[in-house]
Amino acid sequence: MSDDNTRGTGALGAKAEDESGGRVFSAPKITISRVYTRQGDGGQTRLVGGQLVTKDDARIETYGTVDELNALVGAARQTLIELLPGAPAGSAERLSDLGRTLLRVQHELFNLGSILATLPEDVHPKQPRVTQAEIELLEAEMDRCQADLAPLRSFVLPGGSRLNTDLHVARTVCRRAERCCVRLAQAGQADPQAVGYLNRLSDALFVWSRWAAALLGTPEILWEPDASASGGKAPPA
Repeated sequence: MSDDNTRGTGALGAKAEDESGGRVFSAPKITISRVYTRQGDGGQTRLVGGQLVTKDDARIETYGTVDELNALVGAARQTLIELLPGAPAGSAERLSDLGRTLLRVQHELFNLGSILATLPEDVHPKQPRVTQAEIELLEAEMDRCQADLAPLRSFVLPGGSRLNTDLHVARTVCRRAERCCVRLAQAGQADPQAVGYLNRLSDALFVWSRWAAALLGTPEILWEPDASASGGKAPPA
């Protein structure tokens, strides 16, 4: 989530006044009437708990990278939506399922951003976050997709279709977000579930890139070490 989005999450941690009823997480209580405030022009921003920190703080870098990842997952989903009309017969429904999954992941990433934008001592019971339930669902989804895929005999290169490429770009940024989150967790400043979620999500994005290629009937590009200048084996056009 961006700095502007983070300022809006301050209301996510309402305690006694929270009226979310049977909700698992508190509903957002924000009003964004204008985007710019000029308050960050000095290179500082505020966390959910109100603490003022510099914009190059490790926590800001972490949830900023999660925000970047969210945008890339959204880009992949939009690519998927636009290719659905021309999808091979029998694949459109499963691709639509993947689109719904990617949208769910975007909501989960925003929940993750909420918890990362909050110091551990300021986290409230119903504040949005990722949990073991999100991790286990990603695992189950990967298992289902893997059942449709042949075993890999080499590493794969991004490409073959725009959707495959978009999912790989998201995967690499997810790994970067995970590395940022690990640094916070090692300092006791991040929920361990956050690291586990990002670790599993990066695996899922890899599996989904392969699954999308299979559903679209596009070839996977396998890594060939000799298809290099020194190897002398010209790669296919």
